[in-house]
Amino acid sequence: MKSGEIRVLCGPMFSGKTEELLRLLRQATYAKRKVMLFKPLIDNRYSENEVVSHNSSRMPSINVARAQDIFVQAQDADVVGIEEVHFLGPDVIKVCQDLASLGKRVIVTGLDQDYRGVPFHPMPYLMAIAEHVVKISAICMVCGEPATRTQRINRATGRIAVGGAEAYEARCRAHHTVEPL
Repeated sequence: MKSGEIRVLCGPMFSGKTEELLRLLRQATYAKRKVMLFKPLIDNRYSENEVVSHNSSRMPSINVARAQDIFVQAQDADVVGIEEVHFLGPDVIKVCQDLASLGKRVIVTGLDQDYRGVPFHPMPYLMAIAEHVVKISAICMVCGEPATRTQRINRATGRIAVGGAEAYEARCRAHHTVEPL
């Protein structure tokens, strides 16, 4: 039986996580691996049926309402990509574990911190069990230094508010601010 693995690509918004995911999935297709890409139904920012990076790289994807849907649909895949894994809740941990146990390469992207700078579950757990973790930084929109945080710039409420450049900026620790809840 071949060995599977979990690879986590994490960091703030605008760090290139999606771009790297798409690069790795294209690389797998060149190696003649069957690739399947999934994204949460909630993420419809740029396309209903594609994962699209902020600079318009794209790849067809399957929308899922629940993490368990990925396990059912990915049985024939060699490589499974999951975009915005933090939107799928704690059940995605078992799905990733089970797929890797079946010998599949599982590559996930997500925010490791929410807009308040608090670890964004299930990412800390996925980072702990993964064979590979790549934490990517962005560029602070205030000072140009490396940014590891996502600053919410609109007045949305709640922990989850799907958006792009109209709602969020990458910020360094010094320029990341959080208004009291």
